[in-house]
Amino acid sequence: MYSYSDFDHAFVAERNRQFRNQVERRISGALTEDEFRPLRLMNGLYLQLHAYMLRVAIPYGTLSSRQMHKLADIADKWDKGYGHFTTRQNIQYNWPKLSDVPDMLDALGEVQMHAIQTSGNTIRNVTADHFAGAAADEIADPRPVAELLRQWSTDHPEFQFMPRKFKIAVSGSEADRAVLRAHDLAFQIVKNEAGEIGYKVIVGGGLGRTPMIGKVLRDFLPQADLLPYAEAIVSVWNVLGRRDNKYKARIKITVHEHGIEEISRLVEERFEYTKPLFSGTDQEQLKAIEAQFAAPDFVSKGTENFDRAYDSDPVFRSWADTNLSAHKADGYAIAQISIKKHGDTPGDASSAQMRVMADIAKEFGHNELRISHEQNVVLPHVHKDDLPEIHARLKAHDLATANIGQISDIIACPGMDYCALATARSIPVAQQIATRFDELKLEHDIGHLQIKISGCINACGHHHVAHIGILGLDRAGVENYQITLGGDATQTAAIGTRTGPGFAYDEIVPAVERLVAAYLELRLNEDETFLETYRRVGMPPFKEALYGEAATKRVKAA
Repeated sequence: MYSYSDFDHAFVAERNRQFRNQVERRISGALTEDEFRPLRLMNGLYLQLHAYMLRVAIPYGTLSSRQMHKLADIADKWDKGYGHFTTRQNIQYNWPKLSDVPDMLDALGEVQMHAIQTSGNTIRNVTADHFAGAAADEIADPRPVAELLRQWSTDHPEFQFMPRKFKIAVSGSEADRAVLRAHDLAFQIVKNEAGEIGYKVIVGGGLGRTPMIGKVLRDFLPQADLLPYAEAIVSVWNVLGRRDNKYKARIKITVHEHGIEEISRLVEERFEYTKPLFSGTDQEQLKAIEAQFAAPDFVSKGTENFDRAYDSDPVFRSWADTNLSAHKADGYAIAQISIKKHGDTPGDASSAQMRVMADIAKEFGHNELRISHEQNVVLPHVHKDDLPEIHARLKAHDLATANIGQISDIIACPGMDYCALATARSIPVAQQIATRFDELKLEHDIGHLQIKISGCINACGHHHVAHIGILGLDRAGVENYQITLGGDATQTAAIGTRTGPGFAYDEIVPAVERLVAAYLELRLNEDETFLETYRRVGMPPFKEALYGEAATKRVKAA
């Protein structure tokens, strides 16, 4: 893991000192809320429906056990005993008092964490594949690249007041586990025909009210050109990006209006200027960063405990089949911890649960945890023979739900329960769907199916790229939920298609149930996923299940 340099420590401490002074001035009345707003946003502090909300950066989703313990301590001391993990691999505290926020930031600084640039019209927290450094299919660990981008973008003088926020993601595998094509800018590590490592550059993706899939700007960018090319892209957008309409200010609109060919021409032209400015110092820094991300010393031992538990314990076997993924080291696995027990709030973890996960990582997981954009926690390096003990400890704290990638593993934004922008509830809908399919005992028969829910058009719940997407809107003061089908967040990314009219709050769960029933009837076999079935048969049979005469009769009868 990356460890702060003296510069990092001094920089974060000075930013915290400045913000403490700004908070004191706001409390005293020396600053109005309008004057304070840009200052707090630069430090990750939002004003939500009921209280302030502090968003803490977890760069590329990587945490140590010490850092997770500190997050738990902060939740207990200054919040309500829990934190909410987000789709940008951050954590949010929903109930801090303004006067306590400087102390919270100082506590974060003690474990090399901060909240800088988690909000505002700047480059946000750089995200990455949550299996980075562990995945069996990985070309190279993308986290050093993400850390280099973090250092370059933090407090960059040209990029602090851009047309809108700017989001970057990186991945080291062909399989996209970082939603690359829904980002403003993404770098996928690839190899060319000569075996040299470089990057596929994807630009202009984004969700919100105008969802778009990113376009390839370069099939292969040499490794040495990463930062000057990134700077060229952001510089071009910073000049071209619209400031007359915030809804059309994101780079996806700029790419759409000017065309990818013109954007490419302008970026290449700007790149000729930015490239000499770096003169190789960035590559020296990258090598220094890479040294801090060396793989842990993997242990060589048998898998007798794992094999015995897998053969004899059906509960453990179900969890292992659902929540484990292939690791690059023999005898190891990647374990995903679901923090979405049926009926719980997606993404919420109590301080006690945080401490349990931290302790497990310290004892069994080479002291590493990851936060996924899917709002779960990952143990990237665990030996298979330790997994029965890990599972037992997780189970004792409601953390052993075997539902990763299943219908109850729902991504959901905070919605109208917390967010000032939301127009409908998200959390209760997610809870009801998860509970309903747990009651039906269909979840594992259904297989891989991603539901994502947003409580407003800003799409923080990524509903556009869900197999079944749900968007909550306000229709004349009444919550109305639109459904989209066929979205995809992977390397075959696609924006879902709207099915038709929306559903009332009390109709949305039965509507999802009808969709799933239609899928189970339509699929060729148990191995064909919902998305594969949808792509094969198209919208009509699912639309019939939602709105057809038989469906209407069932609704009226209910």
